[in-house]
Amino acid sequence: MIIPTTEPFFFPGGPVGCLLVHGFTGTPKEMRWMGEYLAEKGFSVLGIRLAGHATSLEDMARSRWQDWLTSVEEGWHTLSGFCDRTVILGLSMGGVLSLLFSTLKPVTGVVAMSTPYALPPDPRLRFLRWLHWIQPIAPHAKKSDWVDQEAAAVHTSYGVYPSRSILELNDLLAQMRSILPTVDVPVLLMHSRGDAGVSPESMPKIYADLGTEDKEMLWLENSGHVITRDAEREQVFAAAEAFIRRVTAK
Repeated sequence: MIIPTTEPFFFPGGPVGCLLVHGFTGTPKEMRWMGEYLAEKGFSVLGIRLAGHATSLEDMARSRWQDWLTSVEEGWHTLSGFCDRTVILGLSMGGVLSLLFSTLKPVTGVVAMSTPYALPPDPRLRFLRWLHWIQPIAPHAKKSDWVDQEAAAVHTSYGVYPSRSILELNDLLAQMRSILPTVDVPVLLMHSRGDAGVSPESMPKIYADLGTEDKEMLWLENSGHVITRDAEREQVFAAAEAFIRRVTAK
């Protein structure tokens, strides 16, 4: 059963489609305000639910990174039935999946927000294929970095990490790093300097490795990790809209 208020969403609109992808242990809810904004601007918008998310930790632990990528592909096929051009927008791990997916199917552009380049150095990672049997659940290591406390109060995600899923995320990040030089579509990267969940140093690293010449970075100064819900969300939405209009006008 999907957790109430975290359901996927679809807003039919014009011929340009926006595929919205949430983050690791997150839900479509963290992309919904952005989806509503883009729908009001005339785009067709689909906010997907990644496999194993917004239901239970057991579902999450059973999911593999390939399942998450398949969720994106299924969303792309659905949206392609309504639109002739698609831009994919992802938050955190959703940004990782968006960049990877752009090398597999035709998309017009990518907006990757709060996207990690790699997991923080931790000697336990090399043993995680065995350690997850001993410690199946890992607590969140960082304290809250939210600026908008009202938005934080209604945010929904798993409160802990399945250790097996951290292993999958690590493997997914390796896949992303390997394909960054082959990305040939326009990319907009956004990251907050106040992000305590994913190091802000990730954005320039991703930018440097991207193969496309059409790439740009936008720094935020007063937000935490979930920039699609936090204090500067309107700036995030407007920047995404301007990018989508530019790359789909070509």
